[in-house]
Amino acid sequence: MRLAKVLSGVGRTLIWSGAIVLLFVAYQLWGTGLAHAQAQDDLSDDFAALLETTTTTSSTTTTTEPEDEPATTTTTTTTAPLPPPADGEAVARMVIPKIGVDEIVVEGVSRDDLKKGPGHYPQTPMPGQPGNSAIAGHRTTYGQPFHRVDELVPGDEIIVTTLQGEFRYEVSGTEIVLPSQVEVIDDQGDDRLTLTSCHPKYSARQRIIVSALLVDEPAPATPTRPEVEAPEELADEDVEDGGSIDEGADEVDDDEVEEAGVPVDLESLDGVDERTAGPAVLWGSVTAAIWLAFYALSRLWRRWPAYVLGAPVFAVSLFVFFGAFSELLPANY
Repeated sequence: MRLAKVLSGVGRTLIWSGAIVLLFVAYQLWGTGLAHAQAQDDLSDDFAALLETTTTTSSTTTTTEPEDEPATTTTTTTTAPLPPPADGEAVARMVIPKIGVDEIVVEGVSRDDLKKGPGHYPQTPMPGQPGNSAIAGHRTTYGQPFHRVDELVPGDEIIVTTLQGEFRYEVSGTEIVLPSQVEVIDDQGDDRLTLTSCHPKYSARQRIIVSALLVDEPAPATPTRPEVEAPEELADEDVEDGGSIDEGADEVDDDEVEEAGVPVDLESLDGVDERTAGPAVLWGSVTAAIWLAFYALSRLWRRWPAYVLGAPVFAVSLFVFFGAFSELLPANY
């Protein structure tokens, strides 16, 4: 009899564990899309407002013709350079007709940034500007904007709208690389857009890289970020263009350099991320405590009323726990 009770308890524990694992998978595939959709709605409004307030510079030239012909006046409108955007800010709208993508791009490639939508690598030029502009995006979670990038072939169109105008790119090729091959977002000697995402689907083992060449004329480049003084111990290659080295400066660590506005060199296409187990442990403990409390209530009171009362509380706590726990997993673009 005692063995039967033990086996029954083990069986129920395994069933509950399996159910929670399946719920977590569902959260990753569909639950994260809810947060992404809400973020995209907000970003779309923000970007529309930015477009309305953005001004262009105009120059007027008057040409004098012979006396028997009237003078002609020509007005030229050009896009002005823009200040560097803040992390998480809407910087562009990207449309890829072939695979049904219509997303607002944010500045930055941290986990929090990519939850909102595709993220622009701050180490690269802005879309539409000279050089290699790189954008990362999720492939299986948070709206999976790059789920079908493997279907793009040379000649497919990518349209990017920024505060400097609309720019058209044509896909030139696709390659598979390791996450450590950050050279794919370096300047390639032309004006291009580079899309990065995880490969294969549901894995972070490799990265799929889609390159597209700018068809239109590039816009003026965004000014470099504010300079930060760095010591001799900080090698030249550790400071992006626009950085400076002061021989008399005190030693500065990477975090101080990044906060001052100069991006630290990337070691991986995952970007710069900090992960901590604290929130996951906390919410895991809270969720377990809620389940035990209502389980005890069901034994002391009545089973189904206790379950009905506890289910909403448990579901909310479990949802928050899933979000915290997912931060500990490898970045899954």
